[in-house]
Amino acid sequence: MTSSRISGFYQFSVEERLDIVTKDKGLTDVERRILSGEEILPMSLADSMVENVIGQISIPVGVAANFKVNGKDVFIPMATEEPSVIAAASNAAKAAYDLGGFYTSTTGTVMRGQIQVLDVTDPNAARARVFENKEEIINHCNTIDPTLVILGGGVKDIEVHLVNTVKETMLIIHLIVDTKDAMGANAVNTMAESVSPLIEKITEGRVVLRIITNLADKRLVRARGVFSAEALGGEEIVKNIVSAYEFADADPYRAATHNKGIMNGITAAVLATGNDTRAVEAGAHAYAASTGRYRSLTTWEMNKDGNLVGSIELPMAVGIIGGATKTHPVAKASLKIMEITSAVELAGTIAALGLAENAASLRALSAEGIQRGHMRLHAKNLAVMAGAEKEQIDTIVQLAIDEKDVRYDRILQITKEVQGA
Repeated sequence: MTSSRISGFYQFSVEERLDIVTKDKGLTDVERRILSGEEILPMSLADSMVENVIGQISIPVGVAANFKVNGKDVFIPMATEEPSVIAAASNAAKAAYDLGGFYTSTTGTVMRGQIQVLDVTDPNAARARVFENKEEIINHCNTIDPTLVILGGGVKDIEVHLVNTVKETMLIIHLIVDTKDAMGANAVNTMAESVSPLIEKITEGRVVLRIITNLADKRLVRARGVFSAEALGGEEIVKNIVSAYEFADADPYRAATHNKGIMNGITAAVLATGNDTRAVEAGAHAYAASTGRYRSLTTWEMNKDGNLVGSIELPMAVGIIGGATKTHPVAKASLKIMEITSAVELAGTIAALGLAENAASLRALSAEGIQRGHMRLHAKNLAVMAGAEKEQIDTIVQLAIDEKDVRYDRILQITKEVQGA
């Protein structure tokens, strides 16, 4: 592909940006029309995806530029309604590009399915009986999805936990399932439901809940990158960023907003690729609290050269097959733009995006404040609300920025003045 470092990419017209991505990634005319909004999602397809369909909502899809992940230049599609998110990630990625970009690793594509067993009179003995019948349980589950097994996936192990509640000791069986390139919820849930009669026979208990857990702690992804101190604004800014991270890691009030900023990037890419945003968000926040205290998902340090070094680790249950990833045309086009060939590669790329988004947020907080760049983009939305024509928007926004008054009532007044109303 061409380099993801494209100077002034944000200044190009929508048509020019679309041309670059279309030609570089070999998108078809249909894919281009869908991305541009010229061709909308057919209502028949929407009706097959969810219930009680009456319409659709469009979310802007942009691409984050300047990303190099494991030595490969990549555009990252992001679906978001929030101004400044895509620009922030692209700017931060630029600061890391010449120092190698981002490097990622994962623990694999393993998910957990939970089976809750109640009314067990001898929970410790029942736990032992489950392990004695481990191979039978695994074999039963793997007959449910032979295709997954052929691909090298399926149930690989089981765990048995005793969970003490206010009423009883519950027996909780975990199916450890390698779902390969799928997110895996359907496969895991089907296995858990199918094997439940066997579990009841072995434990002499009553199975109730049979469902995947979104705390995918066996499906962790890690990303790291080095960001140029010069590009960020100097050594003092780097020190401030490290201090901001230390604040977030020690204080849950700060950590909540700190991690929300990370998820601004991650959720946008998860949505653009047709994956489950709620599952990824639930897993991330649960993992942030896995030590017993809600903490930062990232770490930030200064290296011997004075540059900023960042890393991130979190669960990333995403897939490239199944669900909307293969149904929604924009999701399919997004994966094509990223040139993604595996769920592991997608997870790493999304984690790198989250790290960059966090770097950008902390840089803004540590320097001029978060509102400076954000408010300019927010002002564009307000100008549109005020009825500004396309060619008037930049003028109206600049007047509001110069006055340091980015309120709707003032922008409405400026718009009327510009239009001579």
